[in-house]
Amino acid sequence: MYDEKGRQYLDCINNVAHVGHCHPDIVKAAHEQNLLLNTNSRYLHDNVVDYAERLSKTLPEKLCTFYFLNSGSEANDLALRMARQYTKHEDVIVLDHAYHGHLTSLIDISPYKFRNLEGQKEWVHVAPVPDTYRGIYREDHEDSVTAYANEVRNIIDQAHKRGRKIAAFFVESLPSVGGQIIPPAGYFQKVAEHVHKAGGIFIADEIQVGFGRVGKHFWAFQLQGEDFVPDIVTMGKPIGNGHPIACVATTKEIAEAFAATGVEYFNTFGGNPVSCAVGLAVLDVIEKEHLQAHATEVGNFLMNLLNQQKIKHPIIGDVRGTGLFIGVDLIKDQAERTPATAEAEYLITRLKEEYILLSTDGPGRNVLKFKPPMCFSMEDAKFVVDAIDNILTDMEKQCLSQ
Repeated sequence: MYDEKGRQYLDCINNVAHVGHCHPDIVKAAHEQNLLLNTNSRYLHDNVVDYAERLSKTLPEKLCTFYFLNSGSEANDLALRMARQYTKHEDVIVLDHAYHGHLTSLIDISPYKFRNLEGQKEWVHVAPVPDTYRGIYREDHEDSVTAYANEVRNIIDQAHKRGRKIAAFFVESLPSVGGQIIPPAGYFQKVAEHVHKAGGIFIADEIQVGFGRVGKHFWAFQLQGEDFVPDIVTMGKPIGNGHPIACVATTKEIAEAFAATGVEYFNTFGGNPVSCAVGLAVLDVIEKEHLQAHATEVGNFLMNLLNQQKIKHPIIGDVRGTGLFIGVDLIKDQAERTPATAEAEYLITRLKEEYILLSTDGPGRNVLKFKPPMCFSMEDAKFVVDAIDNILTDMEKQCLSQ
């Protein structure tokens, strides 16, 4: 990225400009369709069908019905409406520290936001984050997958005792605001079993992490295993490389239940010709430039470099991630794993002075989050890790002198 004075910055956090800032293929697709026609979605246009077909090829077969919108928040709001219409239940289970969007309905299911606002509604239930580094069940637990899933089961049991009924378990496939968390494989399957038994559905929020970012798979929920398929998947941010477009993918059964109200779903700009041309171009670039494989290759390289730093610098407590979704957990001490919040803030401020854009997340604001554009290179990875190494070394020298 460049500022108004032409200074060059290395962007390590922009998962919206998914295939790279101002990618010429994306710019061209938007421009050419804009020259030809752009209108609202009352009018039939091939782009919306072509785009839905292309997206369907990336997803499990049962996710065959698509709704197009303009933002991730709109997508998650629609998913919530669908869940309630399909199940005839109201309540939602979310993970602690989750963030699902800025609409009123989504602030209500985002502990990251509502804890600082009006608090938790009675229809919202908060489960612990399946974090095996600093969660309630850690890496030394004999079966953290079952233990975390049982927390959800217990929430359902307690809700039923109060006469509440669960509409959905709503989860980011990889919790980002929660601290770049990688849920242990098998967790979603066990949770889905409990939620389905209670008459609810499973919603996977892929707004931060979809479209090949995790490397091994196109969608982050696929990290859980081939036997897991959500009932609804929501998409946003990277889907349009900065262009406002979003999507909800669901099953025929849920779509039919949603339509059965007789109140049509209509979104003026959702699925317009330009947005769909952009969406198609993003898929083309991911495929043409082999960005999914690139994410694996560069992500592994970056993880190795960061793990070398972990050996060298005691402040690095944990390095976790997959593909180009990586978190570096900074701690004050190894025993308590106390979040090194001030140190993390100092580090990213120093990096910005070095023209490197990185930020923090997690409840303690102590987790360095890497989710760069997918064109991020090995040279970029080495450049940023060398800078982190130098700054941490300076910080350690300052501590010693004090």
